[in-house]
Amino acid sequence: MNLLQLNSKDERLELLSKTVEDFTERAKENDEKASFPFENFKELKSIGYPALTLPKKYGGLGISLCEMLRHQEIIGKADGSTGLSVGWHMGIMKHLGENQIWDEDKYASVAQDIVQSGALLNNAASEPATGSPTRGGRPETHATKNDTGWMINGHKNFTTLSPILSYFVVSASIGGTDEVGNFLIKREREGVKVEETWDSIAMRATGSHDLLLENVHVDEDDLVQKITPGKKQPAGWLLHIPACYLGIAQAAQESAINFATTYSPNSIEGTISELPNVKQKLGEMELRILESKHFLYSIAKKWDESDKETRLTMGPELGAAKTSVVNKALEVVDQAMRIVGARSLSKKSDLQRYYRDVRAGLHNPPMDDMIIMQLAGKSISDKNKQRA
Repeated sequence: MNLLQLNSKDERLELLSKTVEDFTERAKENDEKASFPFENFKELKSIGYPALTLPKKYGGLGISLCEMLRHQEIIGKADGSTGLSVGWHMGIMKHLGENQIWDEDKYASVAQDIVQSGALLNNAASEPATGSPTRGGRPETHATKNDTGWMINGHKNFTTLSPILSYFVVSASIGGTDEVGNFLIKREREGVKVEETWDSIAMRATGSHDLLLENVHVDEDDLVQKITPGKKQPAGWLLHIPACYLGIAQAAQESAINFATTYSPNSIEGTISELPNVKQKLGEMELRILESKHFLYSIAKKWDESDKETRLTMGPELGAAKTSVVNKALEVVDQAMRIVGARSLSKKSDLQRYYRDVRAGLHNPPMDDMIIMQLAGKSISDKNKQRA
């Protein structure tokens, strides 16, 4: 069965839920070995998942942001590393297709590869010297124009999905100018090398290694976009990040409920789920998850239903959804571990992986400090408008 052949959202969600059933068990081994979940991606490709966010004219279904987030939530609950990783591809292809940012033939070519082979794409923007591209640093990776195209040299880090990517979208400073461009680089280009450097204790199976580019030649039309570092328009697709961590929070909640409703020490009658202090924690977890779901999906729904002009004003709301959902996910995992107790720190417990994985959300863009400053600016601006 293929997702692209199903007519309803519910049918697609059901098929995806069945497909990811084995992801959780594999996550344990992949986490321990820091190995990439190739089998998970093979199964996602088998149901056509990578093509789901492509516009219909390019062979996808052009699903809404709300539906994409629901899919990402399901995958994130099964395996955070797989959810976060594939979310970048899904969101980027949705964003590029809806906004017609690239030359149409270039996008169509990549889209066709995705539909036919399940090819995956991700941005390669972070660098050791510049840090997160959202901070506005100019890339040290540089592109030099020549008679046949471009020559690119540089070093990128945090290149999620690197073991399996077919395409890297690399940001580079354009030699002889003040401009920065995004260049589409196929994996098989000579001089492209992935160096396995990913040693994080969180999201260990995302394959976020370093990308080394040494005299990589690309065609003239592989310069797909001119960009301004640090100055990006609001992007609804980035909500795939909190959707993934909401999924992890629900996995932790489920683990804690399973424990609480089955653990019965001989000091009490029944299970610990009947104890007031445990009920208090279970209730607080449910409250945080309900708040997160309603906040995340209300913002996504507004994005889906808004025109371009309204979307340009939604930066503070998108950022608020990200920081709120991620931080509530941290709280949910903490409460789950308090319920389970010291056993949650055992290597055998999924909770210790959830604890490590969920903290990665603090370091995914946009960062909390930038969001809070943006919200402060919005409140000041709103007040000044009222006074005018």
